[in-house]
Amino acid sequence: MIPEDFLNPETIAVLTQRALDAGTNIVLASAILIAGLIVAGTVRKAVVKAVHKSERIDNTLGAFFASLAYWGLMIMVLIAVLSRFGVETTSLVATLGAATLAIGLALQGTLSNLAAGVMIVLFRPYGLGDWVEVAGQSGTVKDINLFTTILATGDNKKVIVPNGEGWGSVIVNYSANETRRVDLGFSIDYGDDIDKAMATITKVLEADKRVLKDPAVFTAVKAHGASSVDIVCRAWCATGDYWGVFFDAMKNVKEAFDKDGISIPYPHEVHITRKS
Repeated sequence: MIPEDFLNPETIAVLTQRALDAGTNIVLASAILIAGLIVAGTVRKAVVKAVHKSERIDNTLGAFFASLAYWGLMIMVLIAVLSRFGVETTSLVATLGAATLAIGLALQGTLSNLAAGVMIVLFRPYGLGDWVEVAGQSGTVKDINLFTTILATGDNKKVIVPNGEGWGSVIVNYSANETRRVDLGFSIDYGDDIDKAMATITKVLEADKRVLKDPAVFTAVKAHGASSVDIVCRAWCATGDYWGVFFDAMKNVKEAFDKDGISIPYPHEVHITRKS
C-alpha cells in the first residue's frame, strides 16, 4: 500500500521537480551528444578536405589528424554529457590522464616511431620512388606510413626501417635534385702522354648526349700512384641518367684508350730465381 503522506503536495512537488530535472538532463545530454557528433564529423571532414588540397601534407597524415580531432572532440562531448548527470568529471579526467600516461610509457617505442612518421610525412625528406640511404640502408622508397618506411634494395630485397631510426639518423636522398655529378677515376702508365689521355677522356664524355654542357666536363690529375698517374673526371647529368653515364663512360674510355695507344697499368709480379 502507498503511504498516505506519500501523496501529499510537498512530496508530489519534489518528485515532479526531480522528474523535470531528470527529463531536462536527458534532453540536454541528448542535444549535447547529437551536436557533438555533428561538430566532430564536420571537423573531421574539414581536416581531410584541407589535407587533400595541400601538397605538403600526405593523405595518411591527414587521416591521422582527422581521426585525432574527431576523438578529441568526442571525449569532450562525453565529459559534458556525464557532467549533466552529476558525474564528477574531475576524477574521470584524472583517470584518463593516468591511463594515457601508462599507455604512453608502455608504447614508448611505438609512439616514437609515430612522432617520427609524422615529421617525415610533414617535412618530406624523401618521397615515394626516391633512391635514399636511411639508417644505413639504401634502396628505393616503396611506402611511407606513420610507423615505418619500406625500401626496395637494388637486388629487390624488402627493407623495413622504423621511422624513429630513420628520422634520428642522417638521411641521404640521391633523387632529391634534378642533376647529379658523376665522378670517374682512370689510371694511365707513367710513360703515356697525360694531356692526350685527359683529352681522350673529355672527348668521350662530351660525346655522350646525356652529359650536360654546363657545368662542363672537368678532367685533372688527381695523384701520382705507385705505378700509375691517376686522373679524375667529373661530369654532370640528369639524376635518372647517373648510372647509365657512369657505366658507359667506364667502357667507352677503355676502348678509346686502346684506340689511342694509352695503357692502363696493372700489377706485375717479378719472380727471382737464385742459383745455388
